[in-house]
Amino acid sequence: MMGELPRPAKALVCVRVINQLGAYVMSFLAVLAGADLAAAALAVFGLAALVSRWLGGVLLDRFAPRTLIVAGLASTGIALLVLAVAQGPVQVLTAVALVGLTFEIQEPATQESLARVSGRRGDLYGLLGTSLVAAGAVGGLLAAVLLPLGARWLAVVDGTTCLLAAGVAAVFVERGPPTKRTPGVRWRPSRRLLRLTVAGTVFGCGYLAVLMFMPLVLLQRGAPAWLPGLTLTGAALLAPLTGRLGRRRLDVFEHEHVLVVGSGVLGVLALVLTVGQAVPLTVAAYLAWAVADSVLQGRWQAMIADVAPEAERPRWFAFFGSSWGVAQSAVPGLVALAGAAMPVGAAAFLLTPTALRRPRAGPGAGRTAPGAESANTLCADESVEERPTHPS
Repeated sequence: MMGELPRPAKALVCVRVINQLGAYVMSFLAVLAGADLAAAALAVFGLAALVSRWLGGVLLDRFAPRTLIVAGLASTGIALLVLAVAQGPVQVLTAVALVGLTFEIQEPATQESLARVSGRRGDLYGLLGTSLVAAGAVGGLLAAVLLPLGARWLAVVDGTTCLLAAGVAAVFVERGPPTKRTPGVRWRPSRRLLRLTVAGTVFGCGYLAVLMFMPLVLLQRGAPAWLPGLTLTGAALLAPLTGRLGRRRLDVFEHEHVLVVGSGVLGVLALVLTVGQAVPLTVAAYLAWAVADSVLQGRWQAMIADVAPEAERPRWFAFFGSSWGVAQSAVPGLVALAGAAMPVGAAAFLLTPTALRRPRAGPGAGRTAPGAESANTLCADESVEERPTHPS
C-alpha cells in the first residue's frame, strides 16, 4: 500500500509513525505526575488538548499545513522536555498544560494535508490509522524498557521523537497553501457536523473503554503478567493486513453505512468481553474486536474529508476531532459509575448507529432556499447536505 501512495502522503505517514513511537508518555502521565497530582494533571491535559485541537483548525486559515505540522510537533517536543525536568506541583502542572496546548495543533493540519492528496481517502486514512497502531505497539515495548529507569525518561524519548518528526516534516512534507475561506463569514457547525461529532464522541467512548482497560481486565481474570502486552502486540500486527483487506471489500459502500454496521459488530464483541470470564475467550474476543476495528480505521476521517465543504474542512476536522478529547475525559468517570469497562464499551458501540442515523427529510427537503448556494447555508441545512457521498 505504501508503494502506491504519492510522495506527500508517504511523508505524512512517516512523520506520524516517527512521532507515535514515543507517544506512549501520555498513557503514563498519571505515573509521571505522581499519585497526588494524577487527577489534576489528567484534567489539565484533557482541557488543554481540546483547546489545542480547535486552535490548530483556526490557525489553518492563516498558515500552510506543513507550517503547523512542524510547529506543532516541535513545540510539543520542547514542552515534553520541559515536563521531563519539571519539579514540584506548580512546575509539573504548568508543563502538562504546555504539552496539552501544543499536543493537537498538528492534527487538523495532518488531516487536511491527507484530504488534499488525490486517491482513495478511505485507504489513505486507514493506512495512517493502522500504521499508528503498529507504531504504538513498538512504542509500548520501548516504554516497557524505559519505565524501570523512571517515567521522566518516557517524556525525554517522546520529546525527542517529536523533534525528529518535526525535522522530517520540514524537509519532506510539501508546503501547500493555507485554506481559503470566505472573508467576513462567521463559521458555525452545521447540523450534520454536530450529528457526526456526537456519534464520534459515543464511538470514542466505546473505543477507549475497551482499549484503555483491556490489560487490566485480562489481569483481573487471572492472565499472567506478560499476556496483556503480547495480546496488544498481536492485535497491532494483525491490524495492517486485516484493515487493508477489509477496506478494499467495503469501499463500494458509504462511510456512514460501514460505520453503522461496524459499530454494531464492535458492540457485540464488547458484550462477549463483558460476559466471557475465561482468559482464552477474552483474548480471542479482543483479537476479533481489533480485527473489526482495523476495518474502520480512518473511516471517520475519510467521511469528514468527503462531506466537508473544502473551504471549511480544517474547521470540520478540528470540531469533529474534539469528540475524542471529550471521550477521553468522559470514559474514566463512566467506567467508575458502571463499575466495569467492557459494559461501557458495549453500550457506547451499540448506541453509535442511533447517533449516526440521519433525520428524516421533511416534505420540503428537496427545495433549495434562497441563498442556499453559499457553503455556510448548505452546511446549515441537513436536508440539503445529506446527498449521497461515496468514498473517493
